[in-house]
Amino acid sequence: MEDAYDVALLVRRCLAGDAGAWEEIVERYNRRIYNLCYRFAGSAEDARDLTQEVFIRMYRTLKSYDLERGALSTWITTITRNLLVDHFRKSKQQRLTESLDTVASEHEDAKPLSEKIEDKSSPPDAGVQGRETREFVHRALQRLSPELREAVILRDLQDMDYREIAVVLKVPEGTVKSRINRGRAELARLLQRTYRQVM
Repeated sequence: MEDAYDVALLVRRCLAGDAGAWEEIVERYNRRIYNLCYRFAGSAEDARDLTQEVFIRMYRTLKSYDLERGALSTWITTITRNLLVDHFRKSKQQRLTESLDTVASEHEDAKPLSEKIEDKSSPPDAGVQGRETREFVHRALQRLSPELREAVILRDLQDMDYREIAVVLKVPEGTVKSRINRGRAELARLLQRTYRQVM
């Protein structure tokens, strides 16, 4: 949980021109924003570009943040979500024609260095199994509709509560719960089908 006083002070320092405060905000929220962008966009390159765009938007609109209306993390997630929706609309046509092989090869090249280095402490196939599982989940997430995907990502990967998700998505909590349940069910179905094809 965020300390409201700490966040308010940080925002005030940033608005007063304190570059260190802005760096602290970037450092504090960079990973969260990148993970959200990556899970939604599907490529590390797009996620980096989108994360940069989110921070540009945040910097330009920071004075509009109102502590009384919610946590800074919720405000940031709303900005991120709006940018992702814009990105999805612009790239919808391109994504419809893109093959699964292209997506897989982009993702393969974009793996962080830590995943490329062999882990000597684990059994030889443990790392491969973990990567395969992450890849299956990632591919299945990309096949969900944007509404279901964003609800599942915000709840299960960003660990936001239903109320926060409702604020970010601008829908009632009941709709959030319904989308999460439908998204999880669809994800499970896609993963079972993928697993049967592999076996």
